[in-house]
Amino acid sequence: MSADLDTLAWVALAVGAVCAGFSKTGISGTGLITVGVFASVLPARQSTGSVLLLFLVGDVFALMAYRSHAHWPTLRRLAVPVLVGIVVGVLFLTQVGDGGLRRTIGGVLLVLVALHLWVRRRTEHGDGLRALPRPVTVAAGAMSGFTSMIANAGGAVMSVYLLGVRLEMLAFLGTTTWLFFLINVTKVPLSLGLGLLTWDGALIALLVAPFVVVGAWLGRQLIKRLAQHQFEWLVLASTVLAGLNLLLR
Repeated sequence: MSADLDTLAWVALAVGAVCAGFSKTGISGTGLITVGVFASVLPARQSTGSVLLLFLVGDVFALMAYRSHAHWPTLRRLAVPVLVGIVVGVLFLTQVGDGGLRRTIGGVLLVLVALHLWVRRRTEHGDGLRALPRPVTVAAGAMSGFTSMIANAGGAVMSVYLLGVRLEMLAFLGTTTWLFFLINVTKVPLSLGLGLLTWDGALIALLVAPFVVVGAWLGRQLIKRLAQHQFEWLVLASTVLAGLNLLLR
């Protein structure tokens, strides 16, 4: 399969790999660019496996940068809902195609951003962590695990939830880093069993993996220069773009 790709396709895959690294150490919503690029160049199921491997490479660099900043109480609250979402995603992948689901996920992301902005406006003077209702945590965790399993798209859902919790920038990055590293490791044997991970897909991921390193470095440099409010607005903007991308694909 890799021998059949032309120069333009390889350039697109390299750009997607840069975005994968950038999403892990910088703005998480940009990972949806990787998903879209790979799905446009490779067969849908194979692209899912290749993107998973690239995200795992990015996870390693994110752990190196942010592993000590995670907010573990939040991770513990999310653990069971995320696992349930992954299991539902596996069952879905054995039964249903993903065209309509992409549009549904895109719509959910836009609704989540709108809800976050509405809540933010009503509580704009609040400081510190905010405990969201348990049903919100369960729904966010399950949706994140589900969308991660079926489309490597869980980061955008979780980003809106963690902004709602009011995690500061480094705690946000440390929490998402550990969460999605553990999710992605869990998904490897499941993806092998579902036929999403193939030798061709792994070879393609290996060939463009150096570009993940470039993206991870760029993301780290950006975070060093961002204020908290700039980070939050960039996360929201990238989530909106990700939602629109899924709706219009």
